[in-house]
Amino acid sequence: MAKIQSQTRKYIRHKLDKHKKLQNISTSLYLKYCSLVGPLHVLPNFMIIGFPKCGTTSLYDYLTQHPQIIPPLGKEIDFFDRLYERGVNWYRVRFPSKTQVLFKQITSNKKILTGEATPRYAFHPLALERIKQLIPDGKFIILLRNPIDRAYSHYNMNFQNGYEYRNFEDAIEHEEERILDRYQKMESTSNYYSWDFDLFGYLEQGKYAQYITKWLKLFPKENFLILQSEEFLKNPQLVYHQTLNFLDLPKWEPEKYSPAKKRDYSSPIDESFRIKLSKYFQKYNDDLYELIGKKFHWD
Repeated sequence: MAKIQSQTRKYIRHKLDKHKKLQNISTSLYLKYCSLVGPLHVLPNFMIIGFPKCGTTSLYDYLTQHPQIIPPLGKEIDFFDRLYERGVNWYRVRFPSKTQVLFKQITSNKKILTGEATPRYAFHPLALERIKQLIPDGKFIILLRNPIDRAYSHYNMNFQNGYEYRNFEDAIEHEEERILDRYQKMESTSNYYSWDFDLFGYLEQGKYAQYITKWLKLFPKENFLILQSEEFLKNPQLVYHQTLNFLDLPKWEPEKYSPAKKRDYSSPIDESFRIKLSKYFQKYNDDLYELIGKKFHWD
């Protein structure tokens, strides 16, 4: 049902894009509607906050199949990064109503959760403060993948979607100039979102420790579950059960474990360039291992 509703909204938005005046009226009316019904909806109990191209979609799909989890209207809501100006009630309407949750709790005699997965929250400079203000007791799940493989997967997605025209080595070489000052502008301008940083921060988004450190300053460490993407790919059942335990939910199996959005690369990374990237990330990976007290032995 949530998927059908999401597709319907996308279809309506596509039609309204051709009629800006009508679109503005429609948006205004919808936000008024949200202001009325928003307080009747719950906020998420958990979030998958990062990182892009690390398996967040697969884990989200498995979690939202659990009978004690009600999914929101779409996986990536993007509220705390680029849609914050729409207001808290717009965000609340993405989630099930309090009545729906209460009814399911009573009829099942079990606790019911809901959550979302926006992997860009992890690195957006204002997202964590916004989340702390609205959901101070939330639980957060972070997936971490070898930053070289993450960067290459990110690049291939962009290339296949037509956002990238350079080869991988060239894209890495020009990354700094493409994202220069974008993070600082997002940090200082509340209604600004940088698509350049989102799309072309191949290396930057793999410097995990510098972002996770900021989250750990605002939330208790026990509110986080940090998972290795490679382990999730190798043994999805084990990692899925770890996640259920973190959320205090009973074991349950989805119909099948099938990775989402798996892409075939046209060619592997050049070995000499991979070695160069491995040396580049060594310090950042060591910082991560020290921060979380665990080694992933990447490269």
